[in-house]
Amino acid sequence: MTSTSMVTGALGFIGSRLTAQLLEDGYDVIGVDCVTDAYDASEKFMRLDTLRVNPHYRHAGVDLADAPLDELLSGVDVVYHLAGRAGVRDSFGSAAKYRHDNIQATESLLQSARRAPTVRRIVYASSSSVYGNAKLPFNEEGPTIPLSPYGQSKLDAERLCLEMDGDGMTTTALRYFTVYGPGQRPDMGLRLFAEAAILRRPLKLFGDGTQSRDFTYVDDIVTATRLAADCSASGVAINVGGGSRITLWEVFEILAELTGERLAIEHEPFARGDAKHTGALLDRAETLLGFTAKVDFVEGYTAQVRWLQSLLRDARRTA
Repeated sequence: MTSTSMVTGALGFIGSRLTAQLLEDGYDVIGVDCVTDAYDASEKFMRLDTLRVNPHYRHAGVDLADAPLDELLSGVDVVYHLAGRAGVRDSFGSAAKYRHDNIQATESLLQSARRAPTVRRIVYASSSSVYGNAKLPFNEEGPTIPLSPYGQSKLDAERLCLEMDGDGMTTTALRYFTVYGPGQRPDMGLRLFAEAAILRRPLKLFGDGTQSRDFTYVDDIVTATRLAADCSASGVAINVGGGSRITLWEVFEILAELTGERLAIEHEPFARGDAKHTGALLDRAETLLGFTAKVDFVEGYTAQVRWLQSLLRDARRTA
């Protein structure tokens, strides 16, 4: 009998990649995505057109916070809960939307999953934003002091998931560290930088460029997420990172080499809510998931820049 998985946020950057991989491996997948107003939805609808070609995919465009979910969860084995409203800076002016999309949606999903007799596992996509400016490397046992309503909403939803662990349904929270690669959201820094360079426009730098990130390639994130569905550990948070930190100045050097462009940079003050540095302690990921990132930053960013160059060429042809 074919196993059925549910992927919430199935049309998103990571969710669509996970969904496509599950379908390729023969799973039935119920994709849930209500396509919010968080950013331009055109790429999401293109992904939906691609996924719907597969007869093992069923789509539900429902809001997790408001819709009845019991029937959708009937027969589902694993729920990969990736849906949510992302973005640190926007969260300061839209706290209610973040509570609705991240906390209330998660609470509703968990309550329905608890009633569904077939659901054995929930894998929740949390975020490194829960740490704020904690001491490096970020340790799952260390303090969580989010700097934004977004980070707080992810931490609150994560706690809801982990508290639901037990009695026949296990839960795991994966704290993703800055995911990038082909298909990255249009509002994220690495994509904005690359698009500006390709179009020969100034890059907008918030801060002094010395801030660093533990960037994680999307295929590595998908691998870790799938491993979490079958690992023996539950009721815990696990960092998922790329394994090394890189500063924004180093990103710009790599980008200039990839595009062959001399980058023009516009300086802006540090953005509210952004951590100065992120870096994951990965002992739990290695021990509990058997996970180690495979794609280094230069390889991964090369793939993202090439994808974006092709996307922009196609857009110009269409125009």
